[in-house]
Amino acid sequence: MTDAFLTTPDYPAWLADLKSRVEQARRRAALSVNRELVSLYWQIGRDIIERQDRQGWGAKVVDQLARDLRAAFPDMRGFSPRNLKYMRALAEAWPSGEFVQQAAAQLPWFHLCTLLDKLKSNDLREWYALRAAEHGWSRSMLVMQIETRLHERQGNAITNFPDRLPPPQSDLARDTLKDPYIFDFLGLTEDAKERDIEHALTQHVTRFLLELGAGFAFVGRQYRIDVGGDEFFIDLLFYHLKLRCYVVVELKATPFKPEYAGQLNWMVQQSENTLF
Repeated sequence: MTDAFLTTPDYPAWLADLKSRVEQARRRAALSVNRELVSLYWQIGRDIIERQDRQGWGAKVVDQLARDLRAAFPDMRGFSPRNLKYMRALAEAWPSGEFVQQAAAQLPWFHLCTLLDKLKSNDLREWYALRAAEHGWSRSMLVMQIETRLHERQGNAITNFPDRLPPPQSDLARDTLKDPYIFDFLGLTEDAKERDIEHALTQHVTRFLLELGAGFAFVGRQYRIDVGGDEFFIDLLFYHLKLRCYVVVELKATPFKPEYAGQLNWMVQQSENTLF
């Protein structure tokens, strides 16, 4: 019995529509998180300004606040002194917060930092922010447009930003979905990145096995081993048919550290005891 639906034009059209809906949902979810992140950063910046102005606190409060927030949220890289100064600059540029809650909230944090660094006029910052959101510019594209003074070439051209968001496949959409500050904000840091690497590898496992060389067989991902009643999981486990041995792959999304080698050696030893 054949799958008749595959030969009709309805199924491909339906599948294309579902793919579009999934991408749009992902984009809306990322924008929602980004909006909360930008709003939080603006509020922190506003609070810093208020306390410095009203209570006479000096610049050192930023360094102290950075230390305390990083101690409370060690997985969040957004609380560096440099980033807190950007938060202050954001609140200083838009005291009312209205623009930040609307157009600026469509842009990843690094885009906003670029606007604060590269432009001194709020009118120009808003002009470029609107067009970056409308056209889906990446950060590098935004920098190029600012440096080539696009506003002088286009003038006050009408924008349809209120009625249009960038398509999911745009550079801006990809930047938003991959913004490391969003991962930090959600508590999805290195583990999430390692899962992304793992997922990408298993999606293309055939090509990856060919890159490893002849004789490798894929055993599994997140392969569970039991050591003295405790559970441990191997990121990727292979078996080499010619060497007759298991090959353990431990994924890390950070620069190499010496302790990683010890962790891997321990994992190999435990794998030998458990698997053989």
